[in-house]
Amino acid sequence: MESDQKFSCRTSDGRFGTVTDFDGTSGQALGPARVTYIQAEGVANSNIKLYDGTDNTGTLIFESNFGANDGLDIYVPGSGIRCTTGVFIDLTNTTSVTIGYTG
Repeated sequence: MESDQKFSCRTSDGRFGTVTDFDGTSGQALGPARVTYIQAEGVANSNIKLYDGTDNTGTLIFESNFGANDGLDIYVPGSGIRCTTGVFIDLTNTTSVTIGYTG
């Protein structure tokens, strides 16, 4: 059986796509999708916000604070966090976030 789990990474604020640091010119934007995994590099006083949308005016669906010693490593239970439009991230201090997703 083949898995439909995929991964994408961002190193700055923006919309997740099928390529790292999706910029609208290569790859495709994600959406709709279900976020099943979130990993972020540990940096002091870090915060990430995930929005269901194409920018940070979408619906806030996930927010986490973390530090340099722990970082962030979350497997989302069940079917994941549903994003009907797209997946946009707002990063504070951390330099890299990877998500696992289906869809």
